[in-house]
Amino acid sequence: MQLSYSDILGLEQRFRTNLINCLSGFKTPHLIGTKSKSGITNLGLFTQVMHVGAKPPLMGVLFRPHSVPRHTLENILETKEYTINLVNKEMMEQAHWTSARWEKSEFEATGLTAQYSNDFSAPFVEESKIKIGLEFKEQLLIQANKTILVIGQIKTLIIEDGLLSKDGHLNIEAANTLAMIGLDSYHDTNTIGRLAYAKPDLPPKRLD
Repeated sequence: MQLSYSDILGLEQRFRTNLINCLSGFKTPHLIGTKSKSGITNLGLFTQVMHVGAKPPLMGVLFRPHSVPRHTLENILETKEYTINLVNKEMMEQAHWTSARWEKSEFEATGLTAQYSNDFSAPFVEESKIKIGLEFKEQLLIQANKTILVIGQIKTLIIEDGLLSKDGHLNIEAANTLAMIGLDSYHDTNTIGRLAYAKPDLPPKRLD
C-alpha cells in the first residue's frame, strides 16, 4: 500500500487520526497533574512528552491547539507548576479513564490518589512509581498546526527504590511502565539489552 498526501487527507477522519497517531511507534503514556489557583486538581493523559535537555534538566509536552478549554495547559500557565507521572500496568485503566470529559477532578472521578511533596503545589499521582515535578519555563507555538510545545524545568524527582542504577540508568521496565501505540493500545515491554556509548572505531558492545 502507498498513500499520497491527498489520499491521506481523503481518509475517514477517525481512521486517519488512528493511523497518523500510530506512525511514530511506541510512546510512553504519562499523567500530568495540575491544580488551578482556586484549588481544583486536574489530571490528563499525554503521550507527547519528550526530553529537551539535561543541564538544565528540561522536558517538553506537546498540547493540541488551544481552541477549546485545555485545563492542563491553562493550569500550567496560571500556576507555573505541574507534574509528569509515568503510567504503570497496575493503573492502566484508571489512567486511560482520565481522558474522558469529566466535569470534576479526574483524581476524584477515577480513584487515583493525589500526592503532595516538598511544598510543591501541583499534585503527583501516588500510584505512579516515577514522578517528576516541573516549573514552566516557556511555550512555543508550532505554526504548521497551532499545537503548543510547553517546556518545563525539572524541580524534583520521586523515584521508587530499586529503579535507579549506579550509572544513572532508570529501569522503567522494573516499574511496569507501559508503552502505547495510537490512542488506545497499551503494551508492556521486554528489555533486549543495553549497548555501550557508540564510537566509530569500536563495534557495538553489550553492557549486560
